[in-house]
Amino acid sequence: MNKENENQEGVSRRTFLSGAAAVGSGLLVAELGAPSAQAATSLSASQLANLPRVRQKLVAPPFAPEHDQVAKGGPKVVEIRLVIDEKIMVLDDDGAEIWALTFNGSVPGPLIVVHEGDYVEVTLVNPDTSAMEHNIDFHAATGALGGGALTLVSPGEEAVLRFKATKPGVFVYHCAPGGVMIPYHVVHGMNGAIMVLPRDGLKGKDGKPIHYDRIYYIGEQDYYLSKDDDGEYKKYESAGEDYADSLEVMATLTPSHIVFNGAVGALTGDNALKAKVGETVMIIHSQANHDTRPHLIGGHGDNVWSTGSFSDDPQTGLETWFIAGGAAGAATYTFKQPGVYAYVNHNLIEAVLKGALALFKVDGVWDNDLMMQVKKPSPIR
Repeated sequence: MNKENENQEGVSRRTFLSGAAAVGSGLLVAELGAPSAQAATSLSASQLANLPRVRQKLVAPPFAPEHDQVAKGGPKVVEIRLVIDEKIMVLDDDGAEIWALTFNGSVPGPLIVVHEGDYVEVTLVNPDTSAMEHNIDFHAATGALGGGALTLVSPGEEAVLRFKATKPGVFVYHCAPGGVMIPYHVVHGMNGAIMVLPRDGLKGKDGKPIHYDRIYYIGEQDYYLSKDDDGEYKKYESAGEDYADSLEVMATLTPSHIVFNGAVGALTGDNALKAKVGETVMIIHSQANHDTRPHLIGGHGDNVWSTGSFSDDPQTGLETWFIAGGAAGAATYTFKQPGVYAYVNHNLIEAVLKGALALFKVDGVWDNDLMMQVKKPSPIR
């Protein structure tokens, strides 16, 4: 490597390691008066030390970790480990790809499930092979930029954050290192969701318990890929190399792809979501950046928490619901007919042309009382 290239590489690396400062935003998470580890808490160190500790085994979306829908016993310290992985992901059948910035290697990052009153203790690991510094902002947490001010880790570092889950609901988490690096990291896949269940479980408007037989997590992702002079999506040799091109496309506010779980078709074919007639399915849906309108074609939202707050009564019987960018929502539906159901962002342009589509494959016996084909297509008489 000649000296000029070596200098350029050094500058590039320093640019990403300095986060927002490199683009002059003035917003540095480390400068926002983060409290010290010795700050007073409402629970003494000895009380915390005596709480039971559980290490949650995270799984890749669309699946959820094993959990109790109603809490057993008192509050716990739930240990979570998230490892940053900067990796190439192929987004569609045409081979468009991105250097994705991920938690635990998936887009979205894994769903975390705890109960109200639990303590979430997150170890965030940034391997020395990374090109950038990262952190994590939990919308479920209180203070210090949702933990972002306490978790900024350079390559080769790790940090541990503990916060109390005081708000029941579903919430986004995402990387937020500062300035334009916040949207850059989010639209490169660095986001996920956490579900904080009420200790006594979910309840409907009538106060009766809501139980689900299956749960799936759908993370909707908007990408902003740049094209070359021939109209082909550009490819890059390393994470961050697309920085300038990506910002240019991001500024148009026009995504190249809007997909479920990382790529076009990620939840179709062999990866379609499974269910059976009579089962109640919980669908967690997050979008860290872009408004969305989930709709289950052929079904409904029996119970919907579109704002994500389990403190509020669910809306019922919805055809389509709204989830604001930077939020997560939840819905349950009890399937009544077998067959294939399309679950889409009902901006149908985004579903059909951009990729925001998933399929449910439901097994069971058909009920002609609910629907039947009275006459097959035939010539007009």
